[in-house]
Amino acid sequence: MNRKFYEVEVIDPGQDALHLCIDDQAFSIPWRDCSAALAEASAVEREIVEIAPSGYGLHWPLLDEDLAIAPLVTHAQAAGSSVLAAQ
Repeated sequence: MNRKFYEVEVIDPGQDALHLCIDDQAFSIPWRDCSAALAEASAVEREIVEIAPSGYGLHWPLLDEDLAIAPLVTHAQAAGSSVLAAQ
C-alpha cells in the first residue's frame, strides 16, 4: 500500500525560514524551530532538500538531517509561526 501522508512542496528554503506548502496550506517556519543543524547551516546546505515520496518527511542530504512533516506542522501551529494563505 502506497499511502501518501501529506502533499508537500518546498516553496523556498529562505535565509531565515523554511517556506513550504503542506496540503494546500502554506507555512513559514523559522530555521531555529526546525533544528539546530538547519539553523546553523549555510544557504547551500539548506537549499538542497528532498521530499520523501510518501510525503512523510524532508531530507537535507548535505547535512544528513531529516524532519518529519507532522511535528513541523504541529509545532508551527502551536508556536504561531506564520501560516500563509495557500498559493
